[in-house]
Amino acid sequence: MRQLVALVLCALVTGCGGYAGEPAAAPAPPAIAVDWSVQDPGPPPTEPLRPDLLVLGTDTLPEPLVEELLAVRGVQGSLRLSVASVAVAHQTITVAGADLAPYRRFAAKVTAESEPVWRALAAGEAVITHEIGRDLSQDLGGELALRDQSQDFRLRIGAYASTVPTIDALVNVRRAEQLGMAPGNAILLSVDSTDVRMALERIAGDTASVQPLVEPARGGGGERQAAYLTGGSVAKAVGSFSYRYFPDGSVQPDARWVSANIRTETVPLLGRVTCHRRMLSQLRGALTEIERAGLGALVHPGEYGGCYVPRFIGRDPRRGLSLHTWGIAVDLNVPGNLPGTAGQIDRRVVSVFKKWGFSWGGDWGPQPSRDPMHLELSALVGN
Repeated sequence: MRQLVALVLCALVTGCGGYAGEPAAAPAPPAIAVDWSVQDPGPPPTEPLRPDLLVLGTDTLPEPLVEELLAVRGVQGSLRLSVASVAVAHQTITVAGADLAPYRRFAAKVTAESEPVWRALAAGEAVITHEIGRDLSQDLGGELALRDQSQDFRLRIGAYASTVPTIDALVNVRRAEQLGMAPGNAILLSVDSTDVRMALERIAGDTASVQPLVEPARGGGGERQAAYLTGGSVAKAVGSFSYRYFPDGSVQPDARWVSANIRTETVPLLGRVTCHRRMLSQLRGALTEIERAGLGALVHPGEYGGCYVPRFIGRDPRRGLSLHTWGIAVDLNVPGNLPGTAGQIDRRVVSVFKKWGFSWGGDWGPQPSRDPMHLELSALVGN
């Protein structure tokens, strides 16, 4: 996967990282700046479309299925999208990658007519909702630090804008490819009646969910949603699932995914834990090494905050899913490592976890975004 680059390469020369009399290394090639821009989407649409439904799968939707969906009577307009849950700070956000000109037809009027929004997207920048900007304490022109479980990407926040409901951030198709998002795993639809949804659900079956595009509310509901993490070996290993959510902000992944992936086992120092099966061996390995190094007293089992806890951040359906929903994160020594603090957890413990493929929430910056209790699986080690 192409990496987001503005890398500064330094050649080793005599007296700079080398030894006296050692021949100078060949000059490093200049860094190559990657162009993530796309064609300007042109003027605002003269015939806008209302975003009514989102058909969402976990992989590229098969063309025969797409053709059958679009042939349903009452479908008035459509657009293929890439949609994924992407980790940022202590939560996930829903990111959509789109061809800009056709997407602009589905945008709210104020967004569709805002030229700065579309210039930013065309230039390869991210457009996020005002709510997500406040949640992440990010100003316009700041950076959106996205993680795909294998590497970090920093996208400039080019604009705040209203997006299609349930979408937190929008990028162009080249950025979506960079993030490893499955191309065409979603279809945005404009329909002429609610009866269309039932026909679409019969066709989609278990391949995709059909979601009405209404803003989530604290009251919540049982609407079937789909979730998958984008990019990286961990994302592929943990799988994807459909889920329902409830008024208390809890989430219920589908029973088949839970049965295939979530396990309760005993690990050193913490005792019984419930996590994703692909995480347990690395969690056990990290804790075993900590114990053997004589550092076991630095992990407090009575202050363990859990692993598989399916929920939204803050138990608010208007915010992203917690990575605990996938069972690939643990919270340790909670009272002394609250979000937004530097954290008291011993850095030797953190170092061992990193060796075993975990990333640490205390590394997220700036400090208001940091979550020092949080350790999440970011690479598969020895699996």
